[in-house]
Parts: sequence; structure tokens; C-alpha cells
Amino acid sequence: MILPTKNISPDRALLTLAGKVFDGLGSPRTVSGVWDEFRMQQEARPVSYAFFILAIDLLFLMKLVSLGDDGLIRRRVGGH
Repeated sequence: MILPTKNISPDRALLTLAGKVFDGLGSPRTVSGVWDEFRMQQEARPVSYAFFILAIDLLFLMKLVSLGDDGLIRRRVGGH
């Protein structure tokens, strides 16, 4: 599920979806804002909100994003 397999195409793997979410985080955003943009990008092949959240979880686990005190998700700078 994280990586593509014979049953999961590369564009449906969580790692790919997380990369798309990460690309959309040019500036700090709310979860709702990120979801709205991501959903528009995926109109041709919709992704459920549950998979979107799993992609965000993967980014947190990889320490690529953080949640600020202001409630905004942002890219982590310098791995701190």
C-alpha cells in the first residue's frame, strides 16, 4: 500500500500520493486547504479522504511536514 505492487498502481501508492501532497505545500496551509487543492488535482482519478489522510500521516512519519501551533501544516526545514 505504501509502495506500488502488482495490485497497486504507481499513481495509487501512498508514497506517490504523499509526494503530490508535499508538492502542494509551498506555503503553510490548513488540512482543508491542502485537501481542496489535492482533490482538484486528482479529479481524473479521485482519491478518498482516508487515503489523503494516510498520505499526510506518511509525511509526518517521514518527518517531512509538521503541524504548527497555528494549526497549519508546513514543510519541515532542515530536518528539525
